[in-house]
Amino acid sequence: MNNKALIAVALASLVGSTVALAAEPAKTEKCFGIAKAGQNDCATKTGSHSCAGQGKKDMDPNEWKKVPAGTCEKMGGKVDSKA
Repeated sequence: MNNKALIAVALASLVGSTVALAAEPAKTEKCFGIAKAGQNDCATKTGSHSCAGQGKKDMDPNEWKKVPAGTCEKMGGKVDSKA
């Protein structure tokens, strides 16, 4: 194998490894009290509705959005470990 082919194989394997790492899902958490009206991700904690986008008021403590793990409290929300 000549040098150009060897370099091409090495670069291809490096790019393949980078793509595999990027494909791993980021860790998220449910963050309550940060969703704007109509921008919640799913059902409320209290069960008043069961679908995304049905929140009626901004920053309702029963509505949640998924956020990157570790960022919820920085945004003013609360993580509910029971949710």
